[in-house]
Formats: sequence, structure tokens, C-alpha cells
Amino acid sequence: MRFLLDDEQRDFARSLDAMLTAAGTPSVVRAWAAGDFGPGRALWGRLAEAGVFALAVPEEYGGVGPLPVELAVSFTELGRHAMPGPAVETVAAGVLLAGVGGAAAKEWLPRLASGTASATLRMDGYGPYALDADAVDAVFTVTGEVLWSAPGPGALSPSSDPARRLLSPPPGGDVLASGPGVVRAAARAGQWAAFATAAQALGTGEALLGATVDHVKRRSQFGTAIGSFQAVKHRLADVLTGLEFARPLLYGAALALSEGAPGADAQVAAAKVSAGEAGYAAARAALQLHGAVGYTQELDLSLWLRRARPLRDAWGTPGACRARVLAGLADSSRAPRGATGEA
Repeated sequence: MRFLLDDEQRDFARSLDAMLTAAGTPSVVRAWAAGDFGPGRALWGRLAEAGVFALAVPEEYGGVGPLPVELAVSFTELGRHAMPGPAVETVAAGVLLAGVGGAAAKEWLPRLASGTASATLRMDGYGPYALDADAVDAVFTVTGEVLWSAPGPGALSPSSDPARRLLSPPPGGDVLASGPGVVRAAARAGQWAAFATAAQALGTGEALLGATVDHVKRRSQFGTAIGSFQAVKHRLADVLTGLEFARPLLYGAALALSEGAPGADAQVAAAKVSAGEAGYAAARAALQLHGAVGYTQELDLSLWLRRARPLRDAWGTPGACRARVLAGLADSSRAPRGATGEA
């Protein structure tokens, strides 16, 4: 199994990093949190031009996908730069629509792939909220075997991250598809949402670790940089270890998704819980090692600190993901000899 990125994938990551760095995402995040979606939408368009939102859309609908490895690369960069907006939900909505097909897929998928439209998604089993439903062109909901186009964004609810705007779509709307096919498509959309969120969590953790390492090199106590203290070194080493253990799980899940492996759901869940917990551990360490300054909203660090926990819980809490991993292991143990690739 190959976990190293090739030259083209690394160049893709570098190009996104340069684009997002030049865009000054902290100011974009603050504007989004205040309800000013203009800067975020402009950056969304540039990401679409780079091909980010076409990665999960099949070629027949104007996309280039599904390409889960490249999706992991791009969403790690989005997490590293704290890009606001329902990028995960737009990708998951694309997977859902491609799964059900029909008129809705033909109408929306080319627009989602090109970035001329954005969407958010709420599905049974993942909570009552749709992220940023007041900032998108379409709100899709799945209830049982029915896919709806929601009639409106709904009411805004409090969030620990002001840039993650949670809304409750009103019930009903236009029925876009129904039947068992919706359930199967929703299950796959949930996998891709968890996978993309895991990549975002990994990138968020990497950003927090990098900012904290820079801080402890500059911050002095008792006449020496606090980064030289053993306790600080050990804390940051633990954070780095968690992130580096999560990375191969993320790319292993990408390969499982690209190959349609039977155990893909468990592998995605393992990646989600590992990356989510690693990103949250990075946030806790960053907050402690920055001291009181870490609590200030004026510090850009707060944009990443506020995001780590929501990403850990979005599209599959740690408990739910661990249950899916255990279920996958149980299914594997019941499989006939040779069915899991063993000789």
C-alpha cells in the first residue's frame, strides 16, 4: 500500500498553500463569522478554479473524480488555513447527488464542481443542523429514504466557533429523490463527509502545532526560551506523534474509498477519530503553552483553537467513529477465509 504523495500531488498542495496564504484567511474567517460572505465566496471561486470541488464529482457531471487522495491533500490545506464555509458539506452533497442521479444531479453537480454554486447538507444521524445554510445556494436534507431540497436556511444556533454557522432547516421542501437508493447514497456521502472533515482536522492540528512551536521558541521564562524545557518538549512531541499517526490512517482511508474496499467505512472512521483527537490535542496544548494570550480573540490563533473541537465532533463523534471501527472489525472476523485478502 502506497502512502507517499507523488510530485503532482505535492505540487497541488503547495499551490493551494500559496493561494490561501496570499488570501489572508484570518480576515476572511472573521468576515464570515460576522455574516459578510463576500471575501469567503471570492476565495471559494479561486479554490473551485483550482479544481478542489470537482474532486468528488464524477466526470460525467463535469468533475474529475472521485479522487479521494487529492481530496485529502486539499482539505488538509483548507484546515491548515482555517478556510470558512461548508466545503465538506458541498463535497458530501455532490457524492449524495451522484449516488441518486436523476434531474437533481444533472442540475446541481456541474455547478458544484465548477464553484458557481455551493451547498450544505443535513442528514439523519448527524445532528439537526446544516452548516452555513444562510450562505449557500442549496440546502439538501435526507430524512429516511427521502432527499429534500429544504425551503430555507432556518434559525441560527450558537456555536463554539462563530465561523461555523449552525442553522436548523425547516421541515419539508421539494422531494428530489426517494427510495432505498437514497439511503445507500446518504451512507456514502456520510463517509466522504467524515473523511474530508478528518483531513481538515489534521490540517488544523498542524497549524496549531506550528504556531505553538514558533511561540515557545520566542517566549522566555527565567531567562531562557520555554521551548527548551523538557515538559514543553514532551507535550509538543506528543502532539506531533498524534498527528503523524493520524496521517497514514487518512491516506489509508483515501485508498479504501478509491478502491471501494469493503472495510472503507471502518477505515474512514479510524481516520476521523484519530485526526479529530489529534487536532483537539494540538488545540489544548496550544492554549496551555500560549498562556493567557491564547484566550484573546484578537490573536489569530483563536480561529484555529475554536475550530478543533467542532471538527472532532462533526460528521461522526469520537464515540460513534470508534463504534464503526469495532463494527468493521467484527464484520472482518466473520468474513470467510480469503474474503479479507488473507491467504
